[in-house]
Amino acid sequence: MLQLVLGTGLSAVALPLNAARRAALRVGLISDLNSSYGATSYIPAVHQGLDQLIALQPDLVVCAGDMVAGQMRGLTGLQLDAMWRGFEAAVLQPLQMAGIPLLPAIGNHDGSPGFPADRAAVSRFWTPTRSRLGLAFVDASQFPFRYTVVQDGIFWLVWDASSARVPEDQLVWAQQQLASTKAQTARARFVVGHLPLVGVGQGKDRPGEVLDRGSALQALMENAGVQGYISGHHHAWFSGRRGQLDLIQLGALGSGPRRLLDGGTSAQQTFTLLEMDGLRGDIKETTYAVSTGQPLSWSTLPLRLNTRAGELQRNSSERLLRG
Repeated sequence: MLQLVLGTGLSAVALPLNAARRAALRVGLISDLNSSYGATSYIPAVHQGLDQLIALQPDLVVCAGDMVAGQMRGLTGLQLDAMWRGFEAAVLQPLQMAGIPLLPAIGNHDGSPGFPADRAAVSRFWTPTRSRLGLAFVDASQFPFRYTVVQDGIFWLVWDASSARVPEDQLVWAQQQLASTKAQTARARFVVGHLPLVGVGQGKDRPGEVLDRGSALQALMENAGVQGYISGHHHAWFSGRRGQLDLIQLGALGSGPRRLLDGGTSAQQTFTLLEMDGLRGDIKETTYAVSTGQPLSWSTLPLRLNTRAGELQRNSSERLLRG
């Protein structure tokens, strides 16, 4: 069990005015783009939602996994490579043409630990692609399964949450990375992985669909002053708060959106935008419905979800950066 406790008393670091493209840094969040097993193309909502997000001119797009439709026995290397080429054409190239960096996390349909052929295809695609993502890497030795980045003054840690258990060596690595000078002097820290800490989607709040040892993982992040954990997998957007940690569970941009455990809007494709203002030291979260291109009212989220891990409170749409 990890015991290291890290200091959290650093003050927020504001970007110099001449280094900021706008008062608020904009980060687009997407997840779960894939269609049916083996598909090399995407449903119209993926293209529509990506166009809507690009029009908002984010400085960075974070994808919390399930970019392709693997995790099926019998898919050949040629089929897996074709799926990744489909992702490149539909998602990566439009972002690159717009000059927007992409920060990806690996989902269970991308490279689940029990599917070595899928993971080999992940490495074949992402290793040569790494230099074209526009990311300022800190540690990319195990990219894309785990890595760290400092982008526009924000420290990002991506770990391999493509299954319910984040390996012990990755937790040690994550603790070391989050304790580093680059992490602790950043104006905020975020962790990204596919599976969430807490179940929010109907039919998904069960073992194997959320991360094991959720309390220990939460403590690791809180002790390092992490602002939030960004995840997907449950295909339903919910912005929660647990202890000192923001839990941003993203809706699906692709097939199979789900409803929340307790009420909320009907199942629909969504994407999310974070606006972080280093001068004011705050963060604003807005989620958009792809069907309309308009923001969803924050009041459409239930005040709380009754989950297997206990009650999860709805977060505030505007909140302070931990710094």
